Parts: sequence; C-alpha cells; structure tokens
Amino acid sequence: MRKRTQKQLPHTNGDLSRTVSDPGPAADHYLLENIDPTTLEDRYHCLAETIANTPDVVLSLDQNFHVLELNPAAARTLGWTSQEASGRRCTEVLRCQNLNHMELCGTSACPLVRVLQQNQPLANEELVIGTRPNHISEVSMSVTPIEDISGIFRATFIGRDISAMKVANHVRSNFVSMVSHELRTPLNSVHGFVDLLLHGHMGKLTEEQCTYLSYVQEGVQQLISIVEDILFMTRSDLGQFEIKPQKIRLRDIVRQVLRTLHPQALKASVELRSEVPADTPFLYADPQRIKQVLNNLVANAIKFTPPGGTVTVKSCAHGERFQMISVSDTGYGIPPEDCQHVFERFYQANHREQSKMGGYGLGLSIAKLIVEQHGGTISFDTTLDKGTTFYFTLPEYHGQDRQMT
Repeated sequence: MRKRTQKQLPHTNGDLSRTVSDPGPAADHYLLENIDPTTLEDRYHCLAETIANTPDVVLSLDQNFHVLELNPAAARTLGWTSQEASGRRCTEVLRCQNLNHMELCGTSACPLVRVLQQNQPLANEELVIGTRPNHISEVSMSVTPIEDISGIFRATFIGRDISAMKVANHVRSNFVSMVSHELRTPLNSVHGFVDLLLHGHMGKLTEEQCTYLSYVQEGVQQLISIVEDILFMTRSDLGQFEIKPQKIRLRDIVRQVLRTLHPQALKASVELRSEVPADTPFLYADPQRIKQVLNNLVANAIKFTPPGGTVTVKSCAHGERFQMISVSDTGYGIPPEDCQHVFERFYQANHREQSKMGGYGLGLSIAKLIVEQHGGTISFDTTLDKGTTFYFTLPEYHGQDRQMT
C-alpha cells in the first residue's frame, strides 16, 4: 500500500496555506504511484497558494466545533489572527446567524451540525458570521466534511462575501415591497365590495350573478394571497421579519389547520389525518407562523394527491430539545430533476399535474424561512407515484420565555 505523506510547503504563515495533507485512498485514481514527485509538489504548492491568496473565507473546524485553521482572508474578515482563533469554539469566532440575525449555534440549523448529521456537503448557505465589532459579514457559505489522514473528521467552511449583492437586492426588495403595498389596498377594496354584493347588501342577486361574483371573489383572494406572500418575502430580505415565539400545543395547531383545509380536502376526495400524540411536549414557536407552515405543506399535499389518497400529519422527538413534524401524502411524488429546486422561490415543477394545480412557487420557500427562523430545519423524502413526506423540526418548550425575562 502506498505510504501517505504530508508535504511541508515553502510558505508557512500559521494558516491553511501551511500544510496540505495527501487526500489518501479516496483520491488514488488521481494521485497515482508513478506521478512525478516534482509535479506532485507543484500541485500541492498551487493548492496552498490558492487557499492563501483567495479573497474567499476558508476555515477548518473539528467535530467538536473548535477552529483548527483559517486563511488570511478569513483572518481579515473576522478580525482574528490564526494564532488567536486556533483552538477556540466556533461560537467565539464565527457565531453563525441566519439573515434575520437569529443565532444558529446550538440548534439543528447549525451548518456544522447538519453536515455531521447528513455526512454530505452543504452548499451556498447565506449566513451572517463574525463576533467582533466592524467584522460582521454576510457570506454565501459552503461546508464540506473531510476525513484527514488520521481518520479524524473535520469540516472546511468556504464563504464568499455577498454584501454588495445584498445592497442591490435591498433596493429591489424595497421597490417590490412598495408596489405590493400599493396593490394590496385596491385588491382589499374589491374583495370587500364583492362580499357586500354577495351578501345582498346592494339588492337581491340572481343565482347566475352570485356564481360569477363568486369567481371574481376567488380570483381576488388568490391575488391578495400572492401579494401577501411577496410582501412576506421582501420583509424577510429587508431584515424586517420577526417571529413571536411562545409556549404552544402542537396538537391544537394541527387540529385548527386540518379543520380549515377540510373543505379543500373534501373537494379533492382526500382524507386528512392527525397522528400527533396527546403527550407531545409543548413547543416554543410562533403559533401563527407555524399554522402558515402547516397550511402550506398540507395544502400542497392535498393538491398533489389523487382522489382516494390520504394526507397525514405526525410528530416525534428529534434529539433532546426538538420535535420533528411531518406531513406525508400518498400522491404523485416529486421527479428527481425537481428535487434540488423544491425550496427555490417561484420554482414550478415540471410535473404532469402541475398545470392543473396552479400555484406560484412561494409556499415552500416561506415554510423554509419560517422554520429556519425558529432554529429548525426542513427537508423531504419522495418516491414517484407513491408519495412525499415533508418534515421539519421545532424547539420544545423549556422555559425559554422565562430565561429571556
């Protein structure tokens, strides 16, 4: 067996350019026995120079959340020298937050926790990092799990500053928010006057007139929903989205959502089931926002389940401090080519039934945003022509409101 080596490079700055380890058996197809040693040395040197001189933040962490190394760009961005940061907890150096400035440390939404659990890379997570004044940055972060030559796990964080892009997005979001506000007022007026007509306040209507006005009311309500969702997303982009967590009973929330969607399920000939245990612990979450998440997931499940199918809401413990809530259907499933785009804004699947279902592709994006703001994660499993299960985590109630006061 080929002996693994570790190359010492000319530039030793106490950062990630210091050493580059042989990647071992996983790369045997590339680093062959008969490769010229000089060529191999050059490749290591180029890799180290790239890490040392890239403007992107590069850090290495161990599985116990300690910083191992960082490159010069990371040192400048975070305001820590490599010597200062090495060995410290990542909460002292990185302290990852989502774009709404909710701290992810200690939650299942922590990038390193997710990589450890899933054992696969995490790509393009938009985060706020930094702990020192004037060294707080918004970055697009990718996290890659690596096993070193000793078989010890570590993770590499690579982040690109997106501050300039966020400024442009901020201007765009302001414009969209302004337009949406201007649309909402006349739409609410139309909806209100149609409602007055349907209730006979302006005189008795014929059956045919009532039918056509009902179509108008349904269309206006759809437009209002679209405007409200766009406003929700733009508020989030502008950092104006807040949650109001409190002690809640999940079983009650699920019951309310299923009751609201019962007419839609009845029309689609789909059965709704709740299998949330009576002894499910209280959650610490915003009840209105969690209703919104469940409403989006259950409504989607109804839409993509054929007549005679079922939609089931369940919950179970997830670790020591979280509950996992799932929404399962016996529907059409999600095609493999659409899976990576499911949570993208305005994405429409190329499913054969999509044209019949309508929608505008914001529901799942909003659900993801709300769940992550609570410190949870959301994902799904799917099998074509058998069904899909969306599942998300929420924190259990452990007196968090008392701790805040």
